Amino acid sequence: MATMSTEPRQNEIEAHENEFQPLKKYPPHPSRLLVADDEHLVASGVAVNLRELGYEVIGPAADGDEAIELCRVQHPDMALLDIRMPKKDGLAAAEIIFRRMGIPVMIFSAYSDPEYVTSGNRVGVFGYLLKPVTQDQMRVGISVAWGRFLDYMHQNSEISTLKERLEHRKIIEQAKWIIVKRKGVEEPEAMKLLQKQARNNRRTLVDVARSVLENENLFGGA
Repeated sequence: MATMSTEPRQNEIEAHENEFQPLKKYPPHPSRLLVADDEHLVASGVAVNLRELGYEVIGPAADGDEAIELCRVQHPDMALLDIRMPKKDGLAAAEIIFRRMGIPVMIFSAYSDPEYVTSGNRVGVFGYLLKPVTQDQMRVGISVAWGRFLDYMHQNSEISTLKERLEHRKIIEQAKWIIVKRKGVEEPEAMKLLQKQARNNRRTLVDVARSVLENENLFGGA
């Protein structure tokens, strides 16, 4: 019988990489933007500029709570929020909008306090523009913020996918050695048995491996 290895054999499992879900695809540019500012004239001006740039505008919302509710219902690509708004300020709203709904936020504000910028980096703010904001500044700022958001999501998706793949490989490896022990076969033959079971039952390799582990645990490894 082969000596048990503590590391998964990558070449045995790489052929099954297509079992993992692809990264979610995001459009290269946002198209639907929410605007929130308690100053009606400012919000209306921002909305007009955005529409002239070709964006669909949601809102404007007059406070943080309304911005959150509109995001929940309309699910825009991005939210443009003022910081100082009633009920819930822009940063508090940004954290909920990004953490719970996955919608990136850009802040436009008359305030440039360093703590605002630092806090924004922690709560899903990917761009920061100082008022008054010109149309060109909006166009560039939105593009930069969206690019940062795409980079963030890609990096985090890669990390999550890598963790998932490593966990799947661990499960497959454990199942393979249960078969080695029970069937008295060599390691390559155990892998072939897992693969055959997956093909015959039209299941993924990791699903079959989980079934093997569940069965082992059910009978106490006997």
